[in-house]
Amino acid sequence: MGILSKAMAGATAGLLAAATAATLAQSPPVLTGATAYGDWQTDGPGVRRKITPLDMPRPYETASASRHPTVVARPAEAWPKAPPGFVVELFASGLDNPRAIRTAPNGDVFVAESEPGRVLVLRGAGSAKAPETRTFAENLYQPFGIAFWPPGPDPAYVYIANTDTVVRFPYRPGDRPGDRGPTGPAETIVSGLPRGGHWTRDIAFSPDGSRMFVSVGSRSNAADRWINAPWQSDEGRALVLSFTPEGKDKRVFATGLRNCVGMAVQPATGELWCSVNERDGLGDDLPPDFLTRVREGGFYGWPWFYIGTHEDPRHTGEQPALRSRVTVPDVLVQPHSAAMEMTFYNGTQFPAEYRGDMFAAFHGSWNRTKRTGYKVVRILMKNGQPAGEYEDFLTGFVINDRNVWARPVGVAVAQDGSLLVSEDGNGTIWRVSYRGP
Repeated sequence: MGILSKAMAGATAGLLAAATAATLAQSPPVLTGATAYGDWQTDGPGVRRKITPLDMPRPYETASASRHPTVVARPAEAWPKAPPGFVVELFASGLDNPRAIRTAPNGDVFVAESEPGRVLVLRGAGSAKAPETRTFAENLYQPFGIAFWPPGPDPAYVYIANTDTVVRFPYRPGDRPGDRGPTGPAETIVSGLPRGGHWTRDIAFSPDGSRMFVSVGSRSNAADRWINAPWQSDEGRALVLSFTPEGKDKRVFATGLRNCVGMAVQPATGELWCSVNERDGLGDDLPPDFLTRVREGGFYGWPWFYIGTHEDPRHTGEQPALRSRVTVPDVLVQPHSAAMEMTFYNGTQFPAEYRGDMFAAFHGSWNRTKRTGYKVVRILMKNGQPAGEYEDFLTGFVINDRNVWARPVGVAVAQDGSLLVSEDGNGTIWRVSYRGP
C-alpha cells in the first residue's frame, strides 16, 4: 500500500471512529442478557439495561444471600453523579428519615418523615439558598404517600397515607401552610388498613379526581411461612385498592403485587403505575423487581407466580387455574434493587428527550451477593409507551461492597423543572438541574 493509500485508510479509520463515537453518544449501548444484571460497580450515568423474562435464571441457581448494607456518614469527597450537563446540589440536610416527596402546585415541597411521624413543607426548590422548612402535620403513624386533591392548580386537601389510615387536611394554595400548618384538623378518610410487614402506603388519584388509589404491601415474603397463623395472614394485602375521594365505594383494583411501594399516574395516558419490590429467597438474580402499568382487575402473580407464568417453587401446583391470568409487567429491573418512589418528568428544564420519561429511586439490595440499587434511574418511554429499557441517572451512593452513604427513596419534579431526590440513610434531599453541555 502506498503512502497516499495509507493516509487515506488512516483518515477513513479516523472518520469511522469519530462516527462510531458520535453514534454511541447519541444512542448508548444497552446491556442485555446476563450482563444486564451487574452490580454497583457497573453503574454509571448513561448506562442502559434491558432485562426480559427470557434472561432470568432458574430458582436457587445461586444461594440466597443476606448482605444488609452499613450506612455511614457521607465522605467529604462523595457526591452523586449525573449525566454530563446536569448539576447536583445538596438541597436539604439534617432531616429525620425523609421518604416520599411531592411538589404542590404552588411549588412547596412536601416531605414525609416516616419514623418521627410528620410531614414537612420545604420552600425554595429553585433557589441556591437553604430551603425554609416548617412542619405541616405531626403525630402521624408511619406516613408515606402524599397527594393533592382535586387535581389541578387549586387543590382543597392534602391527603396523607399512614400505614393504617388515609387522612386529609384542608389546604389553601398560597396560604403558606409551611408557616401555620394545615388550615383545619385531619379527617380520617380510610381506616383499618393492615399494619405490619410491608408498611408503606402510597396514594394517587385518577386524572379526573374521581378515584383514589391506595397501595397495600404483603405481610410476608412469599406467603411461605406462618401462613396458617391468623396474625400473619396476607388476606387483603399485596394489592391496590380504589375508593372515592371521600373513602367510599371500596374496590380491589389490582392484585398479586407483592409490594407496590410507589405509585404514579402517567400524564400522557392517565394510566396508574406501580414500582414493585418482588420476593426474596430465590437467588441473587431472581426475580427482577419491576415497574408496570396496573390494569383494573389485573393479577400480577404473587405469591404463586412471578414475571408472568413462572411458578414459585415454594407454591408448586397450588393455583394452576391462575397461571393464564398473570399479567407480565412492563419494565424489569435488577433483582433486589428495592424500587421505591417514581415520578413522570413533566418539566421543561431538562432536554426535550426526557419529557414524558419516568424517574424511579432504588433503595438498594440486601438479598444479593453483589450489591445493586442505590441509585435513581430513568425509565424510557417511546410515544408514551414503555420501551422496556432503563438508564442510570444518579449514582455514586455506594462506597464499597460493605458501606453506602445514601439510600434513595423519593423523587419529585420541582416547580422549576429540576429533580429532587430524597434519601433516608443520611437524611438529605438532592437537587438535580440541567445547565447544558
